[in-house]
Amino acid sequence: MNRSLFAVKRLLVVSSLVSRSSSVSDCAVRCCHLQVMTTRPDDISKLYRELSLYPSLSRADVGPVITSQYGGKYSNIYTEWSQRDLERNENVKFCRQYIVFHDDKSVVYSGPSGNCTEIKGELLSRDSPSGDMKAVVREVSVKGEDKQFLEIWSKNLKEKSINLSALKKHGKVYEDDQFGCLVWSQSETHLLYVAERKRPKAESFFQTESPESSSTGDEEDTLKMGKKEEATKGEQFVFYEDWGEALVSKSCPVLCVLDIEGSNVSVLEGIPEDISPGQAFWAPGDTGVVFVGWWHEPFRLGLKYCPNRRSSLFYVDLTGGKCEQLSSGTSAVCSPRLSPDLCRIVYLECAVYGPHRQCSKLCMYDWYTKKTSVVVDVVARPGPDGFAGIYSSQLSPQCWSADSQRVLIACPQRGRKDLLLIDTTTGTATSLTSKSDIGNWCLLNIQRDLMVISCSSPNCPPSLRVGFLPQRCPPEEVDWVTLEESQSQSDISWQILTFDPPPDQDNSQYPGLGFEALLVKPTEVKDGVKLPLIVTPHGGPHSVIVAGWILSSSVLCRMGFAVLMVNYRGSIGYGQDSILSLPGNVGTQDVQDVQFAVESVLRGGGFDEQKVAVSGGSHGGFLACHLIGQYPGFYKACVSRNPVTNLASMIGSTDIPDWCMVEAGYEYTTDCLPQPAVWEQMLHKSPIRHVTQVKTPVLLMLGEDDKRCPNKQGIEYYRALKALQVTVRLLWYPGNNHSLSKVDAESDGFMNIALWMTQHLCHPATC
Repeated sequence: MNRSLFAVKRLLVVSSLVSRSSSVSDCAVRCCHLQVMTTRPDDISKLYRELSLYPSLSRADVGPVITSQYGGKYSNIYTEWSQRDLERNENVKFCRQYIVFHDDKSVVYSGPSGNCTEIKGELLSRDSPSGDMKAVVREVSVKGEDKQFLEIWSKNLKEKSINLSALKKHGKVYEDDQFGCLVWSQSETHLLYVAERKRPKAESFFQTESPESSSTGDEEDTLKMGKKEEATKGEQFVFYEDWGEALVSKSCPVLCVLDIEGSNVSVLEGIPEDISPGQAFWAPGDTGVVFVGWWHEPFRLGLKYCPNRRSSLFYVDLTGGKCEQLSSGTSAVCSPRLSPDLCRIVYLECAVYGPHRQCSKLCMYDWYTKKTSVVVDVVARPGPDGFAGIYSSQLSPQCWSADSQRVLIACPQRGRKDLLLIDTTTGTATSLTSKSDIGNWCLLNIQRDLMVISCSSPNCPPSLRVGFLPQRCPPEEVDWVTLEESQSQSDISWQILTFDPPPDQDNSQYPGLGFEALLVKPTEVKDGVKLPLIVTPHGGPHSVIVAGWILSSSVLCRMGFAVLMVNYRGSIGYGQDSILSLPGNVGTQDVQDVQFAVESVLRGGGFDEQKVAVSGGSHGGFLACHLIGQYPGFYKACVSRNPVTNLASMIGSTDIPDWCMVEAGYEYTTDCLPQPAVWEQMLHKSPIRHVTQVKTPVLLMLGEDDKRCPNKQGIEYYRALKALQVTVRLLWYPGNNHSLSKVDAESDGFMNIALWMTQHLCHPATC
């Protein structure tokens, strides 16, 4: 493409961006901050509906570089988005496609190349290395029964559709981020994926079959393929362990390979029986498969949000069936990623047990020398350069630079999520985004140094941007180009506040640790008006709230509330010392940090001390219940979603019993029960201990299928409050697990939270 045509296209982009900017500004004027507290349910639901329209990005694929007839280069970018559909009560997935003209150093034009298209039934999809083909795992309902198909597409033509359910080689395909994968071989002749191991057919001891009964349906398929499967009597109620919260259907994963030409599926042999494989990919030369294997003996523990489970990197040879362990086996590993030159594998590693989320090492395995090195080690505390360590539990599927020397990681750094560029030869980490006023950067893909990212802030929903990775060291500033821009919410402002706890609350073992909080509030407030404040500590407790778009806090802010989200000591992104300071001190250190942050903000003025509420889920619910018990009357309303209320009673029913022990300050082992003194300490550190002091009205929200913080925790607290005649309301969400993230539960939950807050904080005389 000649330079004059590049200039024309650049002018088109500038004109488009100016037009977008004008429309955002006009909309900001129309949607100025409400000077009167919004309390009517219809008005609240209208606000929620308006802001829930903003979609989030889940994936981006970059097509091959194409040279146009004018000599210029361009690539197609395929993106997948998710949007709440409140009428259908589901998250709708759709795709958007873009075209990016570039000169291998900068983007000179970008724009949409197709309309939005809803994705129906897709569980997994992946383009082949050449971009000529695409594989899709799709689930459809056939005569009321769910069946899974593996489709091969070529240039918008479906060439193959293989009924995996009819083959009966395995159970359902895994589509989750923990185990799942769909990977083309370099030769593009085979596909690798993970599925549930086929279970033996079972029937009752008293099952009978008449001689004249004929086979139909699936039995006919079985007869066509060979001998009918014999059923084992009395085995239909055998218990199968699963991997816990959000992985309840996942028990015994197996690696499967599809021979595309022959449409044959094989289950790989040679993997140790005590290992559950996942996160697999083809080894260099397609000679075998590299995967992460988790030990599941003596029993499985919850794996979701728990990257500290004992695991190792393995390689299984496809010719001889030999399985080789590539990493030590004494730690926990995840997210192995093969370099473009097929020489090195980077992966994350952390300690087994202890805090569920920790500062990780970035390790590298050389495929040809068989040597492992630590590229980035655990960081105890942020150094002068501000680097706080790596806290990702999953690397982007593509994270390597084109020269196979650098790795790009999206990672919490204090109260922000930044893009970190790691040099694998020196181990240095450089932030590409720390100087930006955007608080949350997520890497979707990087191909041939073209980065595709999603970014957001508390007042700006997710946007889609592209830019080329800088070549210089230290890297120069990235020239980001926006493909899809969201409307900025000018009536919402935000800031990150820093706190140093008072001397009497300092941790003697880990002294001098500070913490932060994210404050989101209306931009404009009438003179003399003091805002009601909703305090929101995060769950985990080893998690973090970064300065990104959060639907619930945005709607509350538009309603007229200020929201304070506290990253107390123990949060990730602040160094390993901060994480290690909390176990043994839950119920005291974290509670004191939240209360100190709240009182500090109130002293700063602009907030109504008589209108403070607290809301949290999981460990955030644990803290909410602690706060209303330890500071009776201070909080005028409380919302607690799937809370931990009694560590002692939770340990026998949760999928993470180790969490109860570790956070109470004790080491966990699978072969022993807690001693009476340990049970006593767990009870002593629990919110239930302070329930007799509670005066605050409490709204409890429980998921029927929660395996992480079982709903009996909330019910135990509910009954205690009822017995004490404290105002309490309980909402029960069938079919929802710990996250309460199904669209109907999320939207209903928010409306009830908003109305609970307005009922107990907002009075007609003052609102």
